[in-house]
This record gives sequence, structure tokens and C-alpha cells, in this order.
Amino acid sequence: MKKLKRFGFIIKFWRFIPFFKDFLVSKEVKISQKVFWVSFIALYMIIPFDFIPDFLAGIGIVDDLMIMSLIIGMLLKKAPPSLKEKYKLLL
Repeated sequence: MKKLKRFGFIIKFWRFIPFFKDFLVSKEVKISQKVFWVSFIALYMIIPFDFIPDFLAGIGIVDDLMIMSLIIGMLLKKAPPSLKEKYKLLL
């Protein structure tokens, strides 16, 4: 059930953007965590690591979705309870 909800969150990726913005401006999140996550996501965007090349139509984005779900999952675990409640995120 937990994985199904997380997958639904990934499908509705637009919800992640305001969550991430609130994560970055939250006073409950340590500055070191903010720097780490911004750096991590920026590095992945600059140097994406692909298990399956993107030129393979359809299945090429599977590894990107897997990595994105890992990033979101790790970020959600670090989020303060107030943000989890605001966005109704259940881990």
C-alpha cells in the first residue's frame, strides 16, 4: 500500500514541486539537508546515470522513474511532520 501511494505521488509529479519549495524554505529543515538535496538533484540533472538508455522508446525512462522514486522517497523521510501532513504524504 505504501509503495502504491508513493508511485501515485510520482505519477502526479507536479505535487512534488511545491512540496520541494516548502521543504527548502522550512525552518524545520537543517540548512545542510537543503544544500545536500539541491546539490543531489542538480547533479543528477547535469549528469544523469542511465541503466537503460533513453533512446529505447518506452522503457528508456524506467530507470529515471526508479531513481526519481528513490530520491523522492529519501526526501520524504527527511521531511518534517508538518510538511508531510500539509501534503498528506504517508511513508
